Amino acid sequence: MVKKTLIVLLTVSIPVMLFVTVWQSSRYVSSEREMNSLDKKQYEIVAINRRYISGISVLTSPDRIERVAIEDLGMRKARPEEIIRISLNREGRGG
Repeated sequence: MVKKTLIVLLTVSIPVMLFVTVWQSSRYVSSEREMNSLDKKQYEIVAINRRYISGISVLTSPDRIERVAIEDLGMRKARPEEIIRISLNREGRGG
């Protein structure tokens, strides 16, 4: 009786173990695909970020800002007599 039970148990456990192995392999392949997809997305985002940083450095260059101020906005550099210096007194302001 015990021998028959052991044989039945082994007969059932082998396919179960094979199924578990296949299931685990399937999960691994799925996880690997997802990880590769996320790596690709990260690479694309980093490339876009590099382009944005490059654009920011071009747009914030002092030469470009001065050119836009003069040509597009009609501004000019202030003459010394047009500059007003203001000093703030911190008394009475809680500081």
